[in-house]
Amino acid sequence: MPVVVRAVAAPDLGYVWEMVRSLAAYEHMTDILTGSAERLAGLLFQDPPALFGLVAERSDGRLVGYALYHFTYSSFRTNQRMWLEDLFVEESARGSGAGDQLFHAFVADALARGCHRVDWHMLESNPARSFYERQGARRTDGGLLQYGMDATAMQRVIERG
Repeated sequence: MPVVVRAVAAPDLGYVWEMVRSLAAYEHMTDILTGSAERLAGLLFQDPPALFGLVAERSDGRLVGYALYHFTYSSFRTNQRMWLEDLFVEESARGSGAGDQLFHAFVADALARGCHRVDWHMLESNPARSFYERQGARRTDGGLLQYGMDATAMQRVIERG
């Protein structure tokens, strides 16, 4: 069944949140799933939005995929780039073109917003690696290591003064 990709709308949030939960389960990360549909709505629909979203909708009205993304910034280029936080297509719709259409719409939106590149993380074990490579994406981690801190570690920094 054909799909149409469009911007996420408020009535979509319940099902988008269910797909977020499905992605967390797929990636074995439900232990860090602490958000809510309400908080997601706040990020998507505040002015200006902190997060952008797309959905893939079948002709029967059923949502089968989503993409969430946001700006990051390059000081070297003094320009924004776009970070793809999630791109998810339900298993029953994989191979239907929904992922291609979501990715295309994401890239088109990034270009329309003046971004010079798009980036994302993915698990090494994710079979979608070949999907992204077919789109023309290549690993870009060459020598760069990612570091991070959770709230507990950040609090320790503050306490140490």
